[in-house]
Amino acid sequence: MVEELRNDPYPGEGLLEEEQIIKERTDPTRKALDARSLQEPIQVLPFIPPLCVTRKTSVAEAIHLMQEHHVGCVLVQEADRLVGIFTERDVLNKVAGRAQDPTQTTVETVMTADPEVLPVDASISFALNLMSEGGFRHLPLVDEAHRAVGMLSVKHVVRYLADLFPEEVLNLPPQPELLHPGQVDSG
Repeated sequence: MVEELRNDPYPGEGLLEEEQIIKERTDPTRKALDARSLQEPIQVLPFIPPLCVTRKTSVAEAIHLMQEHHVGCVLVQEADRLVGIFTERDVLNKVAGRAQDPTQTTVETVMTADPEVLPVDASISFALNLMSEGGFRHLPLVDEAHRAVGMLSVKHVVRYLADLFPEEVLNLPPQPELLHPGQVDSG
């Protein structure tokens, strides 16, 4: 009977789906959040390759690159060494509403020089602590020669944590704000 249901293109009451859920819940290789998970190196996270510009890149060009690649920052390099970071916060706090022309302003005048960085073998917990204490949403990842090799964002950490709790995350209602009407989300 079970074999017939497996071969049925329209199995009754989601038997195959239930079997898959049971298999996932009892999978001994399934990840779980524990102290060991947070001691994993950053390289297990889905970080992205760095998007780099030079000090003399215009702010307008840097913003265009960020928009084109859907990222919140660019790294500033000189002679293959990381010298700064230009983020969406820099756009809001140092560029928007100012009298300077973004096409004539260089990134070096508004970037954050010598940003905090991490090697890819640093632990996730160390990265989270640094991001939390410093209020950073992006952390450049560098090699021994201080060359940018990646960019870690809060989004990557959240994705990693969500993967550890797929059932809890994927079973949320489509509009959770309906559960708490009147509660304001500060986004």
